[in-house]
Amino acid sequence: MKTFEGAITALITPFKENCEIDYESLNNLLKYEIENNIDGIVVCGTTGEASTLTDEEHLDVIKYCVEKVSGNIPVIAGTGSNNTLHAIEMSKEAQKLGADGILAVTPYYNKTNQRGLISYYSDIAKSINIPIIMYNVPSRTGVNILPETALAIASKNENIIGIKEASGNISQVSKLMTLSREKQIPIKMYSGNDDQILPLLSLGGNGVISVVSNIKPNLVHNLCSKYTDLNEKIKLQDEVTKISEVLFSDVNPIPVKEACYQLGLIETNKVRSPLIEMDNEGKKRLVKVIKNI
Repeated sequence: MKTFEGAITALITPFKENCEIDYESLNNLLKYEIENNIDGIVVCGTTGEASTLTDEEHLDVIKYCVEKVSGNIPVIAGTGSNNTLHAIEMSKEAQKLGADGILAVTPYYNKTNQRGLISYYSDIAKSINIPIIMYNVPSRTGVNILPETALAIASKNENIIGIKEASGNISQVSKLMTLSREKQIPIKMYSGNDDQILPLLSLGGNGVISVVSNIKPNLVHNLCSKYTDLNEKIKLQDEVTKISEVLFSDVNPIPVKEACYQLGLIETNKVRSPLIEMDNEGKKRLVKVIKNI
């Protein structure tokens, strides 16, 4: 079973002025990521505005990215849903298209309880045979995967290999990793917060699914690298945190798209409604930071 390590970019989905998908810019982004040592990409996740993509667009983006990276880096497809049957269908299609794994967010809006989470992830796991990363982001979904639940899910399903932890709760992360070692239930841990990469690595984490690496893939790669010593990692985390602060000064992915646009990585800063572009003051603060990185 393939596993994933290091700096994995939660890739934006670039749009044209008319908000159609800009595949030329997407190709440029993929080249930029690979040339700057990124260890993998997640496509059609939160940062990729998956919730505003049609199913056809969603699958087209996955197919395009798989074909363009040509096996140079892993492609992990976002396929989670608040409808388990829809999540299963999208996961099956992602596997057919050649995705190396999937990222499945917890059900949102209708939510579920902890037993429901076990059922949700187990049903997805039974439908495919590629690796699955659970995605815990309570601030967006309203439901939290408890450490005991995460391990129960992993123990029941061989292809559920890890969890993207974006709760921001370091104590919860620590408990999960401690229980994983005590119960001898292996689980990969990926930070879902760029400002907490080093703390999660120090607790036994395996990497990050990063927004910052859309614009600084090499920086995040070096922070996650086992060949970087601790003092250097601290300096790199400080730099990542400064960038992260401005990239999360508005709703993700509004600022990171603006940053990619300002750096000439994409042709427009367009986001799909209900998201809207940054106001002028926000843009000024963002430009001041990114022009100095």
